[in-house]
Amino acid sequence: MAQQMGSDQRTDQPRALQGKRIAVLMTDGVEQIEYTSPRKFLEQHGAQVTLLSPKSAGEAIQAFNHLTPGDKFKVEKNVGEARPNDYDGLVLPGGVANPDQLRLSAESIAFIRQFAESDKPIAAICHGPWTLIDAGVARAKHLTSWPSLQQDLRNAGAEWTDDDVVIDGRLITSRKPDDLPAFNLALLKELTAGTGNDAGPTS
Repeated sequence: MAQQMGSDQRTDQPRALQGKRIAVLMTDGVEQIEYTSPRKFLEQHGAQVTLLSPKSAGEAIQAFNHLTPGDKFKVEKNVGEARPNDYDGLVLPGGVANPDQLRLSAESIAFIRQFAESDKPIAAICHGPWTLIDAGVARAKHLTSWPSLQQDLRNAGAEWTDDDVVIDGRLITSRKPDDLPAFNLALLKELTAGTGNDAGPTS
């Protein structure tokens, strides 16, 4: 089945991420385009992407297009068997049910927490930033998300603004599928920059 992709695939750095290894952490209920768009973008720039999940390798993840079931994607590695040191970046797609289930997975939350401690890029979009609360990553951070999460994030000690992409240190957040072009480019920049300067809202 052909995948719908965003209009963010054309840049002048076709192999800028050669040798980089990126983890995508998700489970059932993920918003399909928030997985397929970053994955295709990263792979087109030379990165190796691995789909991690609380599910076992080989099991299927049911993606959604808003409320409509979409495609299924095979888990490539159980998150409990993955080590943050093996990856250069982490992507957390949204969809309501996906992060809600990840928050109940101790292995998933531990992986996110350890990844944040390693000072490498974490990119979370839409409802994806929900997991940052449980991982203890949201406090004192400048974030954005799907609007319904703003109070939760503020209660967790984050500053929330309504921007297409916000970068705070190595943490990248966006609001919704329409923000994928800015989200993907911000992740590319962080993966190639190697610095943790706070760029603030970039919209």
